[in-house]
Amino acid sequence: MFVRIASMGFNPANYSAAVQSILSLEGDGKRAMPLAKGTANPAGIHAIAKLDIGDLFPEAFSPQAAVSGLYLYFCGYDQAHTIAQDLATIEGSFWHGILHRQEPDAENAAYWFRRVNQHPVFPLLKDRAEQLGLPVKNQWDPFRFIDFCEAARQKPGSEDEQLAKAVQLAEWQLLFDYCARKKS
Repeated sequence: MFVRIASMGFNPANYSAAVQSILSLEGDGKRAMPLAKGTANPAGIHAIAKLDIGDLFPEAFSPQAAVSGLYLYFCGYDQAHTIAQDLATIEGSFWHGILHRQEPDAENAAYWFRRVNQHPVFPLLKDRAEQLGLPVKNQWDPFRFIDFCEAARQKPGSEDEQLAKAVQLAEWQLLFDYCARKKS
C-alpha cells in the first residue's frame, strides 16, 4: 500500500513570517508527527516561546489554539497541554484530544473528543483521510481514529503506522489552518 503525502494544500506562506520561520525549523508543517510522544525540538519550542502571540497570529480566528498546535508540532507537549487545557472552546478540546491520543492515553483522548462533538474540519478531514487510503464511513469518527492509532503504533514501521501518521498530519494541518486563519 502506498500512502500519499498528507500535506496536500498546506502552505506555510499562509501564515505570518514568524510562523513560517518557526515551521521551517522542522519540515515546514509537513513532517509526520509520532503516534506516541516524540522527542521535543528545543529550537522550535524556544522560537515559539520567545514571541508574543500577536507576532505569531496577529489576525487569527483562535490564536491561543494555533499556538497550542504549533507547540504540538514540535512535541512541546507540556506547553501545548497548558494552553489547550485553558481554552474553553472546541478547538482547545480538539488539541487536547490529539495530545492525549499521542500520550498515549486513549481514554482521556476520547473524553476530549466527546467535548468536541463535531468540528468544522471534520468533513475535510474525512475527505483527506479517504484520499490517503483510510476507509471512513459516513463521517469522520475521531474515536475510530484513536483506535486505529492505538493499533498502528503497536506495529512500528507498518503500512498502518505510516497511514495513521499521514492522517494525523492532515488532521494537524487542517486544525492548525482553521485556528490560524484570519477572523471573518
